[in-house]
Amino acid sequence: MKCCFIYITTAHVRQARRIGKALVGSRLAACVNILVGMNSLYWWEGKIQDDREAVLIAKTRRTLVTALINKVKAMHSYTCPCIVALPIIDGNPDYLKWIQSETRSPEKIKNKPKKRS
Repeated sequence: MKCCFIYITTAHVRQARRIGKALVGSRLAACVNILVGMNSLYWWEGKIQDDREAVLIAKTRRTLVTALINKVKAMHSYTCPCIVALPIIDGNPDYLKWIQSETRSPEKIKNKPKKRS
């Protein structure tokens, strides 16, 4: 079972919450953490930028990384958002199993049988 942390920077906490809720709600992530008040220094359009951002850390399966990246890019305000996958090489086996059990591929969610009344 291969899991990843997905590190995402966002313009502000509202954007981080909106993206985080969408990722967890769609089962692309089992959990997200939002870190507020990060200061970022970076090159953009030939100048050094100095901005406040929020960080979103999502926990997911390796097989869902591409779908997660596509979802974030569709919702993000940045032209080139930071979305990077970091492999989890070891950890609490129970927690890693939990990540696996709480995430679903988009195909399985769409094709989930409907309950009958």
